[in-house]
Amino acid sequence: MNTAIQRTFVMRAEIDTYQEPVVYLKADSAVCRSEGFAAQTRIWVQVGNRRIVATLNVVTNGSWLPKDFAALSESAWRRLGPQPGETATFSHADAPESARLIRAKVYGDQLDRGGFRLIMRDTIDGALADVELASFLAACAARSMSSDEIAQLTLAMVDVGERLHWGARRVLDKHCVGGLAGNRTTPIVVAIVAACGGLIPKTSSRAITSPSGTADAMETLMPVNLGLAAMRSVVEREGGCIVWGGSVGLSPADDALIRVERVLDFDSEAQLIASVLSKKLAAGAAHVLLDMPVGPAAKIRSPKAARTLSAKLAEVGAAVGLNVRLHMSDGAQPVGRGIGPALEARDVLAVLARSPAAPRDLRERALDLAGHLLELGGMAAGSGRERAERALDDGSAERKFDAICEAQGGRRTPPHAAYTASIGAAHAGTVTSIDNRFLSKLAKLAGAPRDPAAGIELLVHLGDRVERGSPLMTLHAETAGALQYALDYHAQHHQLIEVEA
Repeated sequence: MNTAIQRTFVMRAEIDTYQEPVVYLKADSAVCRSEGFAAQTRIWVQVGNRRIVATLNVVTNGSWLPKDFAALSESAWRRLGPQPGETATFSHADAPESARLIRAKVYGDQLDRGGFRLIMRDTIDGALADVELASFLAACAARSMSSDEIAQLTLAMVDVGERLHWGARRVLDKHCVGGLAGNRTTPIVVAIVAACGGLIPKTSSRAITSPSGTADAMETLMPVNLGLAAMRSVVEREGGCIVWGGSVGLSPADDALIRVERVLDFDSEAQLIASVLSKKLAAGAAHVLLDMPVGPAAKIRSPKAARTLSAKLAEVGAAVGLNVRLHMSDGAQPVGRGIGPALEARDVLAVLARSPAAPRDLRERALDLAGHLLELGGMAAGSGRERAERALDDGSAERKFDAICEAQGGRRTPPHAAYTASIGAAHAGTVTSIDNRFLSKLAKLAGAPRDPAAGIELLVHLGDRVERGSPLMTLHAETAGALQYALDYHAQHHQLIEVEA
């Protein structure tokens, strides 16, 4: 590393680069000239005793940035926390040792726990550029990884983050492999299991390629960005929680990798397994139920692929000390009516409140999963489904959910979209196909999950009989432009919902 010789005042760029630290310097600034910096250079930035690696963006012409100032992206500003009057120093960052290991992985080498740990440590420290992380993810996806190697990756991801311990209590968890729009069973399952006396510290993800993750939907109902101490307090008080995994430091490398996966728009088998199991292990779970929807438009498209993935998940789970049970479910169509954070949250509330208008398919799925989880935890031998149904129908699950909301910071009301548009059937007939993937894209074009009220309200399911003009779905958007964008997309893709005469 070169010796930094130039001190520079820093300012806030007020540019959101998500988790990637970025620094902005004028091309003719003293720092760029003396250090020989070029655009996209990886550089050390130090303020006081705080230091990070950031990516340099060079400003060629812009009155907003004074010549001898450096501007920091929101991510860089948060990490460095400059105080008034503090200056920064800059120097070239040498390639980290983990970059060599990533190259080895690209060429097919197997890595051990120590090698993966080094990559994961540099990932959360920001020492690796996004292009290097993309190379790592592509290498893991392109070359099949053995169960043992995935177990080593899983343990390494746990090593570099916090880890919860709950004493002798049996800790339960569940996760859906994903790919099915509207399948928001987690909040209902957590409420039922906690109401039955189980311990279920649930950390959830935000959307990667979907219109909503559980954390996105639950954020419309309660705070989910809790720290580790606050999460523990909620679980000890109520028996369960629903928090965003990125806020508690459990398997933090996974959140950095997910950020890159979101751009790449793929999720490799090895990374999927390591991502899911590392978070369960870090949360202190011992017994994990994995829901695996199988269908032509789900993430897992065939029973054969489901069996292969199930076997590997169970094998890796056993290798890292988890009792994993797999549950295959119907992935032929979306679940519930809402697709998008607030719309999915309203489905959850309707089920918990036992509303006659609640989506029955969401209720039944949640009861199935809660029943399996109660049996897995030794809380209802052979009668898990019945116990789960009692907890839902007598209102104890709803009361527990309300208590969890209050413990996490207070109940919120999901927002409503300012703009809606109904889409009707072109002719009478029977609904024979609902393309989950196209629907998800349509919901994202309407603004989900960025705009929490945006998305789709699905009004039909497979086998329903409709008349000409009958509403098939309602689009929700927070801006007129987003609504029109989604309508334009739908006009070119009539196969989203097929109706046969």
